Amino acid sequence: MSILSAGVRKKAKRLHVSFSFLFMRAEGNQLSQITSLIDAGVIKPVIDKVFPFLQINEAIAYVETGRAKGKVVIKIK
Repeated sequence: MSILSAGVRKKAKRLHVSFSFLFMRAEGNQLSQITSLIDAGVIKPVIDKVFPFLQINEAIAYVETGRAKGKVVIKIK
């Protein structure tokens, strides 16, 4: 893991930012805990762009460019 995160750690050190990796499984209890952390402001998700449902192809193309600086969201409603 340290090899995979070397670039991120270097950039974080340069910007005087701390971070930690969060590994999760698709499990209701763990998702509930993550929701609580987000609601408490402990975890602050970064949303890069929101696409309407009918623009899924554009959203996928955008993600594939590698330029997203956060999560890309598909809005259902």
